[in-house]
Amino acid sequence: MTQARSSQVSLQDTCYYHLISRCVRRAFLCGVDKYDHKSYEHRRQWMVDRIRFLSSIFAIDIAAYAVMSNHYHIVVHVNEAQVQGWSNEEVCQRWCQLYGLHPLVERYLSGSCTTAAEIDKASEVIEKWRQRLTDISWFMRSLNEYIARKANKEDECKGRFWEGRFKSQALLDEKALLVCMAYVDLNPIRAGMANSIKTSQYTSIFERAQGKSSYQDDVKTLPFSVKPLLGFIGSEHNNQPAGIAFSLLDYFSLIEATGRVIRADKTGSIDESSFPLLLELGISGDDWVDLAQYFGKQYHQAVGTLAELSQFALHTNKQWITGQRQQSAIFN
Repeated sequence: MTQARSSQVSLQDTCYYHLISRCVRRAFLCGVDKYDHKSYEHRRQWMVDRIRFLSSIFAIDIAAYAVMSNHYHIVVHVNEAQVQGWSNEEVCQRWCQLYGLHPLVERYLSGSCTTAAEIDKASEVIEKWRQRLTDISWFMRSLNEYIARKANKEDECKGRFWEGRFKSQALLDEKALLVCMAYVDLNPIRAGMANSIKTSQYTSIFERAQGKSSYQDDVKTLPFSVKPLLGFIGSEHNNQPAGIAFSLLDYFSLIEATGRVIRADKTGSIDESSFPLLLELGISGDDWVDLAQYFGKQYHQAVGTLAELSQFALHTNKQWITGQRQQSAIFN
């Protein structure tokens, strides 16, 4: 039975989630169709542009992403503190980048509301929008509906473009977050689409390596600053409001070495003693390589220690989280 999205997200347990959407049947998100040889490669930029556009509007940061031929991955960070700092006017300004304003809210913003009841109702609507700007489901809805309409228009067809709802995986601690980010960033290499992170275009690791990302006109004309990828803040995380608590250089070094190992035409292993990040995480080289290749297939719903999984199950009204025994050897 399909579960309500609210039963799969618990922000009191974690603000990090791995999200996946896949195209229905033989629909192509990107790539080249082997039957009619039509190229859909330009749609990769659609995805990157829309992800950047939405992350700049929502109180949701992007930690990692990878745009593949018939699916995509995003690792997001929900920033509840940020949205609470926005004024009612800024919430409305952000919301109207995507949807129309309620007539009563327009009256409220112009100072035309004359009764307390009108002001209370307008404030109630704005508060609902404030909550939606931290809602993963609304973020994914705004992403998938836009891409589906644009692709169907280009293909001159109608109907479903995405395969049901997106999948969500809770990342309950920093170890789970970093392993998942590596799995996402290494997608093109694992699929044989690239042979190194330097050629893994339309991924967060490529964007971080380039130090920049191309934006569409809609992003450039936003009335507030364009949000970059969630940063690596290393040992300074205690003085930072949000960020990935590891060294970016250590992450690059580890991902580059892992990419060489998992290439189809290469064989090898990773010595954990050569990588500070693996020593910090307490993961062996063999376990790391296995996770980098199979994380998405081996783990579902949530990833973390047994104690974290138990709390997540309690807060999402589940009796059990799949794969607890399998996770216990690595994530404890």
